[in-house]
Amino acid sequence: MEARFVATRLSAMMFLEFFIWGAWYVTVGNFMNAHGMGDIIFWAYTVGPMAAIASPFFLGLVADRFFATERVLGGMHLIGGAAMFAVPWAAGQSGTLFILVLLLHMLCYMPTLGLTNTLAFHNIASQEQQFPIIRMFGTIGWIVANLIVSRGLGADREATQFFVTGGACMALGLFAFSLPHTPPPAAGKKVSARAILGVDALARLADLPFAVFLACSFLICIPLAAYYAYAPVYADAAGFRNPAFNMSFGQIAEVFFMLVMPLCFRRLGVKWMLAVGMAAWVTRYGLFAGAAPGGVLWMIMGGILLHGICYDFFFVTGQIYTDQKATPEIRGQAQGLLVLVTQGLGMLIGAQVAGRIYNALVSGEGEALRASFEYFWLVPCLAAAVVLGVFVLVFRDPAARRRAPTSAPSK
Repeated sequence: MEARFVATRLSAMMFLEFFIWGAWYVTVGNFMNAHGMGDIIFWAYTVGPMAAIASPFFLGLVADRFFATERVLGGMHLIGGAAMFAVPWAAGQSGTLFILVLLLHMLCYMPTLGLTNTLAFHNIASQEQQFPIIRMFGTIGWIVANLIVSRGLGADREATQFFVTGGACMALGLFAFSLPHTPPPAAGKKVSARAILGVDALARLADLPFAVFLACSFLICIPLAAYYAYAPVYADAAGFRNPAFNMSFGQIAEVFFMLVMPLCFRRLGVKWMLAVGMAAWVTRYGLFAGAAPGGVLWMIMGGILLHGICYDFFFVTGQIYTDQKATPEIRGQAQGLLVLVTQGLGMLIGAQVAGRIYNALVSGEGEALRASFEYFWLVPCLAAAVVLGVFVLVFRDPAARRRAPTSAPSK
């Protein structure tokens, strides 16, 4: 009974964790467009990668060594919630201040992604059996946040989204202090910048197949960033009444593909799982580009529904492959290195590049605005196709195993 109660509390924690992210991340671009900040949307999607780069230092130097995990989790969310409540005020002052306050929130939020995993793993008996179920509530939280903000409140363009996010931050911040006590996992251990940056792991994993995988993962994340920043803006321009609500179907598809992923993994193996994931991104951008001139909504929705393949087959398979290549003593460093290269550096460069392409190619109003997206989406489509081609031709790793994944983290 006690174990079930703990699992329920951890599931609630995951639900709120990803509710917070989903409540504003999909809709912020449309808010900025409606409030005269359309030309700096890409900066709102740059603060996350910046925080992802800084996060390992905070976790490695502070959170993992000096304070109980649940207390750090609670404190970070309380500070992040206060920052989110200040976002609407900052938007009324200047675009620069708006972005800086979002950055403060993300600097508080990004470390909590690792903290929630640490807290969950420490307090469950079976990671393989229990964690996927607990983590699934995070995906549900993201979907529910989109439903509430977009469908329920109609706040895709309103400041209400930030108040919903701030309220959820405060709720999780207070709830965290009631979670099971989890001592700092690395208390008393020596720390080095090499370990935090994954340099030691990179040296141990320095074979050609992993180098090709890591390089292609970095390169593919550059065109991938365009989706997160501008797909909601595109859906709004194309005529979707509640853009975030419609985009939540991508997360619903993700749940389905998480369930079928073990079977696909056994049949395809690492290389072709990764290749299918990359090909899904090429197809998604091709559908978006093809839909733009005529406003073909089913093609846009088809691209959104590909999210399950796009994310699970590429990112989750990449995490599994990295785990296969790493020895137990560098497993954490190896995963940290992958996040740094993809979600950090790749997405940061990608957001900046996408922003400049958007500002150069997308303009007008109504049908003209929608049609101008055709050339915008062709750029990441072609870039992803080139990376896919290089990966298929160059990647060879006979040692890669066809092993079913034990968990599949979302987003």
